[in-house]
Amino acid sequence: MSDTLAKKHTNPVYKKLAQLLDTIPNGFPASKSGAELKLLAKLFTPEEAELALHLKLTPRSAEQVAKTAGGDPQALEESLKGMKDKGLIRMKRGEKGPLFGLIPFVVGIYENQIGTMDEEMARLFEDYYREAYHKVMVAKPALHRVIPVEQAVQVGVEVLPYERASDIVSQAQSWGVLDCICRVQQKLIGKGCEHPVKICMMFSKKPNAFDKAQVIKALTKEEALDVLRRAEEAGLVHTTGNHLGDIDYICNCCTCGCAILRGAAEFGMLSVVEPSAFQLVVNGDSCVGCELCIDRCQFKALSMVDGICKVDLQRCFGCGICISSCPDGALSLVPRQADRVKSPPGSLADWMMERAAERGLDPEKLEQVIGRIK
Repeated sequence: MSDTLAKKHTNPVYKKLAQLLDTIPNGFPASKSGAELKLLAKLFTPEEAELALHLKLTPRSAEQVAKTAGGDPQALEESLKGMKDKGLIRMKRGEKGPLFGLIPFVVGIYENQIGTMDEEMARLFEDYYREAYHKVMVAKPALHRVIPVEQAVQVGVEVLPYERASDIVSQAQSWGVLDCICRVQQKLIGKGCEHPVKICMMFSKKPNAFDKAQVIKALTKEEALDVLRRAEEAGLVHTTGNHLGDIDYICNCCTCGCAILRGAAEFGMLSVVEPSAFQLVVNGDSCVGCELCIDRCQFKALSMVDGICKVDLQRCFGCGICISSCPDGALSLVPRQADRVKSPPGSLADWMMERAAERGLDPEKLEQVIGRIK
């Protein structure tokens, strides 16, 4: 960490900002070492951090922000636009001009740094992740849910639209692909894997949404479906936001890079991601004990017992990635028992309300803000 950053993070504004971000249901927990303050000091100038303190999840105009932050609304608007360009806040179009709002650290601020991630930021995040951040991922509902490989589901079994990655792709009007920030971060600190990097997907209901994007490569619908196929071939798990309604991304993840899936692999926290509504079954008569599926499984759910593949259902997340490795067709996905399947919250707002209650935040105080998230 640079000497400038080492001094900068002691500014009290960063502690205030960290506390504010932790009131968002996603969470931004404090660490004993102040690792989260160093990370915020890398991302925000003191002036930007102070301005963020006057924002809410519900986007507001610069004029509204100026009522508490003070200053000239026009100058504030330019500052807020600069923060949006840095991926620190969000901006949406209002009837009379742009509106600005807070975003969570994950999923939000962190993922927006794909264009600026450097070794210093990568190490700061790793320190924070290992010391404190991974602990908040066990809160329910989970941040992400697993989407199964469609071809892995047993023939004749119904797959609901929200469980189909292809349906998520088909409902969009614009498609894009970008580098996986988790793999970029891991490579910068000398770790990680050889899985594809440009593999994470973005969607929008607005046509041509990514045509001018700097870090997102615009795709056709057919090209987006091909990215899904390439991810499956590479053994990557499809995950997305753990709610229904508008879905604007699919992460193609591995336990050696993904900050969420690493929670299961490195810390044994099996609740960090919601499993799909399916689980793996093995046809013992077809299994020849080739063991190809064992290395394919990201979650170490498979083992060999008396020459036959066995499934640890506590560790099986129902992704189906292992199935394409089986040359004998011995593996397939079948529905889980109904009492073991939890439908995702109906919307992002519903997810936030459930998460707030789980984390002991006051849902009534959050309702006005959360209820209008779109």
